[in-house]
Amino acid sequence: MISRKEEQRMRLVLQGGTVVDAAGMRKADVVVEGENIIDVGEDVARSGDRTIDCTGRYVLPGFVDAHSHVDGLLAEESVQLALLRQGVTSIVAGQDGVSYAPGDGRYASEYFAAINGPHPSYAGGGVAEYLSAVDGATRLNAAYLVPGGTLRWEVCGRSTAQANAAERGAMADLVDQGMRDGAVGLSTGLDYVPGIFADADEIARLCEPVARAGGVYVTHMRGGYEANSAEGIDEIAAISAASGVRVHVSHFHAEAHVVLQQLDALKRAGADATFDAYPYTRGCTLLGMPLLPPELSARPVDQVLRILSDTGERERLRRDWFPEVDRKASLGPEWPSMITLAHIPSAEYSWAHGLTVADAAERAGTDAIDFALDVLAASRLQTNAVMSVRYDRPVSELARIFAHPGHIGGSDGIFIGAHPHPRARGTFARYLREYVRETSTWSWTDAVSHLSAAPAMRFSLGRRGRVAPGWVADLIVVDPASVADTATYASPLGDAVGIDDVLVAGIPVLAGRQLLPEMPGRGLRRESATG
Repeated sequence: MISRKEEQRMRLVLQGGTVVDAAGMRKADVVVEGENIIDVGEDVARSGDRTIDCTGRYVLPGFVDAHSHVDGLLAEESVQLALLRQGVTSIVAGQDGVSYAPGDGRYASEYFAAINGPHPSYAGGGVAEYLSAVDGATRLNAAYLVPGGTLRWEVCGRSTAQANAAERGAMADLVDQGMRDGAVGLSTGLDYVPGIFADADEIARLCEPVARAGGVYVTHMRGGYEANSAEGIDEIAAISAASGVRVHVSHFHAEAHVVLQQLDALKRAGADATFDAYPYTRGCTLLGMPLLPPELSARPVDQVLRILSDTGERERLRRDWFPEVDRKASLGPEWPSMITLAHIPSAEYSWAHGLTVADAAERAGTDAIDFALDVLAASRLQTNAVMSVRYDRPVSELARIFAHPGHIGGSDGIFIGAHPHPRARGTFARYLREYVRETSTWSWTDAVSHLSAAPAMRFSLGRRGRVAPGWVADLIVVDPASVADTATYASPLGDAVGIDDVLVAGIPVLAGRQLLPEMPGRGLRRESATG
């Protein structure tokens, strides 16, 4: 009997399937040796090869989740299973301006506790250490964006003032080091703290080393999206013009005509721009982000909790701040019925998971503002929520957005919570079910372009995103007739179906829908496809 290691050294043939990549579709076998594809053709198997029967199924390059929040969860098997069963083999972490590196990780572990969670091992060492911690510790690959909010925290602390020249220089040096360590770009979250306090000139200064390295500026843009998207797009155009950086708009949610008009505006401004958008109309974020003033959220948690427990301070928030919440483009005065509670770590309020703030407040016998502030205080602000939009959008409207050539697949998936957004477990299977099989918005080759080839190229993930000799064997086997998401808003924990076999770097990591023991995932350092 041969050992597991000996078996892995044998050639592996994905046999009898239809190979799909951005170049087209054809019946062919795929031969894998080591971590690479070495042949694609007919009758290429030979005696002694291991085989995977792909009859009736499609062989695709693994998908890249261009906007992921599993930064600290990559070692969790349930998270790996959920992503692999969607066909995701690589993720881009460090999103929205907040993650662990550089620094010791404490800020992200506190402020983004309800989004990324604490990291199981990172305690400092920068981007190089974060990427090294991925190597061999998971079944997935992870690239990393230097998070601009974390930089600001490291250099400026809790300051809400504009950064001075010395502070901007110090932050730019950290970006430069991160890019040399292998980061694929810089991210900002301009509705979060402390990113909301950074102006366009500061961000453009941080983008200069990104542009020199050939990276991408990725932004949760300013202004709340939706009908207010022009504010954020104008700033992105100015940053790109000042720094020469390529840009990418995170989770671009708005009515289709708004998205398309603003993408045209970026093009007219000369920006090299792409964007990600997920196949759902509701969002998910920290409960405190839309409901607390950013100047308050920037304070230490214990100070915030003292303010939230003070009757006079609450009345000031009710009088002076919550009218601003009513005017937000993405929410409006109906916000209590538009926000569904997804993660509440306080046992006192565990009964409220899956309820809107309005319904939960009614059950608690109080009003929406007091209930929301009570939950935030009891949870030490570590609460996330699913956010409806004011105007729901049919599949046909989302299809107009996804048909844009600058679209790249991203889930914005948040796995933390008893009642999370279904996008964490359903996004990529939903793309295939709804926008390939059911509406023909994309062909299968289009799907590979949007979900694999384009993001791999945009984020410099090396020779990934194709099924061709010499390319890394991150491969998925898809049943085109049955692939589907099962997670819904009402029941968000269902894993996808129809993708039962997955390889990462030539190693099977999912077989018959079950995880295998090998951990071939790695931290992806920035690398051109021809490098």
